[in-house]
Amino acid sequence: MNELMTDLSKLSAAEEFLDFFGIGYEQAVVNVNRLHILKRFHQYLRAAPNTGRMDRETLTATCRELLTRAYQDFVTSTPAREKVFKVFQDQDGRSVPLEMLRGTLPSHR
Repeated sequence: MNELMTDLSKLSAAEEFLDFFGIGYEQAVVNVNRLHILKRFHQYLRAAPNTGRMDRETLTATCRELLTRAYQDFVTSTPAREKVFKVFQDQDGRSVPLEMLRGTLPSHR
């Protein structure tokens, strides 16, 4: 597992993860949902049983399946519906005013 995780730690962009696992994607979907996809992938990976005991091949296949699932979540849904990040969970379906988000930027504090 450590070897694969070392390889993954060198990746940062959603496209890099998708390319690494050979997953086809629409750029427009990734452009809008990149952080949501990666966060959901991380959630799925943490919830997957026995990943620490998998050999590299099995873990790679598991990661590919989980990342595909995470990507598909945002092909068929929206970040507001999926509620991956706390801001969406706290709003419970309500919209977040742009001014509220601007106020969280370091330059506006």
